[in-house]
Amino acid sequence: MKLMAYDIIVRPVITEKSSRMMEMNKYTFEVHPQANKSEILHAVETVFKVKVQSVHTAKVHSKPKRMGMAVGKSRAWKKAIVTVADGQKIEFFEGAGA
Repeated sequence: MKLMAYDIIVRPVITEKSSRMMEMNKYTFEVHPQANKSEILHAVETVFKVKVQSVHTAKVHSKPKRMGMAVGKSRAWKKAIVTVADGQKIEFFEGAGA
């Protein structure tokens, strides 16, 4: 299965921790579960026009959730932490951490 760049990057992850990491040129994305590091690197460089130095990936496992009698699970997903070259920024995130 060949994934396109816009299929690989699902959404940006904006949390307190990811906002602090933006100061160090590290950006966090939810990515397609079957995407590998080289595909993620190429997708970020293509979509955001930046030079990527490194990509770290992690699987986020589902957690049990309960609301009264109803029992379920949150969904599992894959995240990528992308480090861009010094002096470059991803404009999509600007203003999100402020």
